[in-house]
Amino acid sequence: MKDIIIISTRVAVSLILAVWAYVYALKYNVHMFQLNGYKNREHLVWVRKYRKRQWVLFAALALGIAGVFFRRSLAFDVLMWLWTLLIIVVYRALCGMSAKKKLVYTARVKRLMACVIILDILLVLVPSVISPLGPLAAKGLALAAVGLKFISCVIANIVNSPVEKGVNRHFINDAKRKLAANPDMTIIGVTGSYGKTSVKYYLGELLSVKYSVTITPESYNTPMGVVRTVREHMKPGTEVFVCEMGARHVGDIKELCDLVHPDHGIITSVGPQHLDTFHTMENIISTKFELADALPEGGMLFLNGDNEYEAKQSASYKDPVMYYAAEADSEMTSGGYRATGIHCDSQGTSFDIVTPDGDRESFRMSLIGEHNIINVVGAIAVAHSMGIALTELKIPVRRLKSVKHRLELIRRGNMYIIDDAYNSNPVGSRAALDTLNMFDGTKIMITPGMVELGEKEEEYNREFGYHAGEVCDHLLLVGRRRAVPIRKGALEAGMDEARIKEFDKVEDAFGYAQQIRSEGTKYILLENDLPDNY
Repeated sequence: MKDIIIISTRVAVSLILAVWAYVYALKYNVHMFQLNGYKNREHLVWVRKYRKRQWVLFAALALGIAGVFFRRSLAFDVLMWLWTLLIIVVYRALCGMSAKKKLVYTARVKRLMACVIILDILLVLVPSVISPLGPLAAKGLALAAVGLKFISCVIANIVNSPVEKGVNRHFINDAKRKLAANPDMTIIGVTGSYGKTSVKYYLGELLSVKYSVTITPESYNTPMGVVRTVREHMKPGTEVFVCEMGARHVGDIKELCDLVHPDHGIITSVGPQHLDTFHTMENIISTKFELADALPEGGMLFLNGDNEYEAKQSASYKDPVMYYAAEADSEMTSGGYRATGIHCDSQGTSFDIVTPDGDRESFRMSLIGEHNIINVVGAIAVAHSMGIALTELKIPVRRLKSVKHRLELIRRGNMYIIDDAYNSNPVGSRAALDTLNMFDGTKIMITPGMVELGEKEEEYNREFGYHAGEVCDHLLLVGRRRAVPIRKGALEAGMDEARIKEFDKVEDAFGYAQQIRSEGTKYILLENDLPDNY
């Protein structure tokens, strides 16, 4: 009887601790899986790349398996209990960290978590009940189930795939029916490596002068994000639907075009981004131009003439509408919509727009930065081409506000914060530094560097650091992983090493920036803020 009580107590302690650890490890890994877009391959790449974060789970899996064979050893039980406590401490801390994008308990997440739990219950109970191992094996199997959390989401996602495909198919068909019920609605596709979210919002504002407009909210630019917009956000009587189209793989834009069938399209800018999944610039270019290929006869294609990739590709399409913000009167910028007489200050930007017909109108807006100018010019080009006079666009352009975290200018006393936290690409980051360079005062940049640039990530970060060294008075780096190439580039540009600092958190870097003494105005550029899975 005494032996039974002791064995039962050991099993109970093991299971209680394992469940406690299980909850934290499951929550963290489901969150990361959600941030990785529920993509099995991308999550596995992430696990391999950031394996040091989950080393306690790898060890727990090995200990749990060993615990099945040493199930009668009290000493091994104690070792497993101590390791389980370590998992609780580590993953409780990870789950307690302030997340930039919190775990959203969608229906899909709930189905995923339910599948993980059911599979793990079977893993622990079946061998313990119907195999010769007996109930003592539950101790090691419970710890092994905790250790598997780094890959459990992938396994459950594979198991759930028929269900998820069925659910998605139902929602997609429902969205298609809703779109088909409004055949007179004009659909405008917006894509690009960067700038698409800003252009989408600007178009929503400008087109509202004449039309009833629905836009995809926030960064709803995936197939299911677009489907959700159509089903839940599209207003009755919508005349124009502005649909942002994102991509991480070849064929992603075509999939979105097959869903909504755009009438017109605008490609904001093309450049190196998501090279981890695209691999080459050629793949990025062909994917963005899937929008152009999907347009019907008579559909208008708007291309950024300042972008070298788009300018080169424009010759392959019939009568694309080009738009420019480059201050150059050359044959390349002849025709199309052009911004001239550009003047920027801390209060905003003024410029003239010249149309393909030679009409001219002056504009003023509170937005700053070269890529904000080209984005607004593109939105004006689309709105004017859809029948809205330039004079009618003057007030809406003046009302345009920075899209949150995209070169958003915030004043705090004698200090300006240029919030460009959503930016993470070489061209946009350079443009942000060029914007910072326009101002007179102490120039400070806070950045963790750029990610998802494949094999060229170090090279691009070094070039980024070099340009920062030319512009900034102080360079504050967040995290150690990308600090090395950025620091190297800044030093190559001649920056004083004493003005380059490293911090573990953005908050610490910002606190240091606020303490930097400045005789004049202080300008702090927040360039990129990595998501939680980085």
